[in-house]
Amino acid sequence: MEMYELIKGDEAAAEAEPDSKISVIAVAAAADALLSPGKADIEAGGQEAPAEKEAPPANRSRRPRLVSLDVFRGLTVALMIFVDEAGAFFPAISHSPWDGITLADFVMPFFLLIVGVALALTYKRVSNKAAATKKAVLRAMKLFIVGLIVQGGYLHGLHNLTYGVDILRVRWMGVLQRIAIAYLLAALCEIWLRNDDDDVNSGYCLFRRYRFQLLVAFILTTIYLVLLYGLYVPDWEYQIAVAGSKPKSFSVKCGVRGDTGPACNAVGMIDRQVLGIQHLYRRPVYERTKQCSINSPASGPLASDAPPWCQAPFDPEGLLSSVMAIVTCLIGLQFGHVIIHFKDHKERIVQWLIPSFCLLALAFSLDYFGIHMNKALYTLSYTFMTAGAAGILFTGVYLLVDVCGYRKPTLAMEWLGMHALMIYILIGCNILPVFIQGFYWREPQNNVLKVIGIS
Repeated sequence: MEMYELIKGDEAAAEAEPDSKISVIAVAAAADALLSPGKADIEAGGQEAPAEKEAPPANRSRRPRLVSLDVFRGLTVALMIFVDEAGAFFPAISHSPWDGITLADFVMPFFLLIVGVALALTYKRVSNKAAATKKAVLRAMKLFIVGLIVQGGYLHGLHNLTYGVDILRVRWMGVLQRIAIAYLLAALCEIWLRNDDDDVNSGYCLFRRYRFQLLVAFILTTIYLVLLYGLYVPDWEYQIAVAGSKPKSFSVKCGVRGDTGPACNAVGMIDRQVLGIQHLYRRPVYERTKQCSINSPASGPLASDAPPWCQAPFDPEGLLSSVMAIVTCLIGLQFGHVIIHFKDHKERIVQWLIPSFCLLALAFSLDYFGIHMNKALYTLSYTFMTAGAAGILFTGVYLLVDVCGYRKPTLAMEWLGMHALMIYILIGCNILPVFIQGFYWREPQNNVLKVIGIS
């Protein structure tokens, strides 16, 4: 029976690191290899790979990957590209301006759940916990640094060939930075917080073996809820630059606890106090709300009676919201444990579907009772909704690809999944268009993108 390898091993990460000058593609390739687990080989039927002596490099055959995970990752990449491109024409599928959930809001949690599944296979066997910890820390640091480069303001956008960022205004958090933090915490939990002495033959046994990881998820959720609903949010001010004149100041009245609106939530307050408002994302998602935009849910001119917070910086990948992103990654970790410990396809599907539907039920219940789904705040109901949806979709992909063997219809998604981070950096972060625009004829406006009708 063939054996499936999750994603590229450490050799790929080493090869992807440039020796001196860092080219755009080299940076993307390096990031793509950072989260690649080691040798996590699982048979298609679920049997763990028998321990064998390592073959010489010349005689070692390349093992195929865990196809369903690649396909699921590829579907997530395709969804990301679709909502990014189509969201401008169909604002309803773009990120929700505040409360509520749209198609675009599933992308980030899907990636985080995938990271968790991959980590479970990566650290299936850990012989040296200290060495594994060091490797996880280094990978997270590298990914965080790549995130700072591509999302911290170093590059100046699609139509600006300049680069460089004022350290006093760099954006510290971002998508890749959040993935790096979640990856590191989940990896540490998988390395140190598990009981390898417990045999697993049921869902209860699985719970007992990894109970300390679930306890960490519970503690993180409790901390998040206490801070979100317990912190006092005072009045605050901010300034925006005005061309040719002094900065314009705005004052936002709060003085409340437990508010989850755009202006007075604890998520934004913590980021303003810890990171500094000058280090936050300057195009807040709530600028598309009905209170702010006359074209809501699309971006547009400010309404005549727009409240003062409409232009205030707010980071959708902030500190407190990233706590729940870690929880999503820990949920993915438990999905990966099912692959390791359950050998039968039916057992795996049952162990995935039951918690997935329970998460969905909890999500709708919380939303009904007032804890609304909100991607910007990464609320508890949003966490449960996206994790449950990801679990159901992953189960369906596993059934289609690994159980029924329908690989040809999913080859494109498999390829996207094998190069997910590289594609995200090149396309999702606009690195490739910026790179192409660097080659022009006499004037920067006369570039390849203009010739083919994109710019």
